[in-house]
Amino acid sequence: MAYLLINREIYKTIICNIDSMKLTLYNVGKTDNAYIMHGIDDYKKRIMHFADFSIIDIHAVKHSKSTTPAELTAREGEIILDFVSGNNLIVLLDEKGKEYTTREFSDWLKRTMNQSIKKVAFISGGAYGFSEDVYQASHLQISLSKMTFTHQMARLIFIEQLYRALTIIRGIPYHND
Repeated sequence: MAYLLINREIYKTIICNIDSMKLTLYNVGKTDNAYIMHGIDDYKKRIMHFADFSIIDIHAVKHSKSTTPAELTAREGEIILDFVSGNNLIVLLDEKGKEYTTREFSDWLKRTMNQSIKKVAFISGGAYGFSEDVYQASHLQISLSKMTFTHQMARLIFIEQLYRALTIIRGIPYHND
């Protein structure tokens, strides 16, 4: 019986940490494909049953033909850093980042919650990635796959994985191993 009480207390602690953590997905550029917007809205509503979650779209920097990718990422980087300042943890969704299985991502999220981190910023960058300043400010880079996705699809895939990780933490039957 003591074993069950310990597990309930741990479970309550995890649930309290989920409830007290603010998760935000920052996107450079907007999502304009209707079917992707519908999927994002659906998973956002699902996530909000478990955590304080929001999505903020950062307007893409206007550029001309003479603007280099480095100049573009530098300007976007300044804007991104203005938006995410004050977050305890900054996580970049980046093709060069660490790959996780769904269970590994869920375990990482649970460990993060248990460290009493209050605010996590997940960032989906622009077409040319991130500036060196954004990489330096980040705490972790996560790759969704070795495959390449459009930025809009990557957002939907990430949000679904975030929902899946939260259901694993809560013990809700959604993910099948």
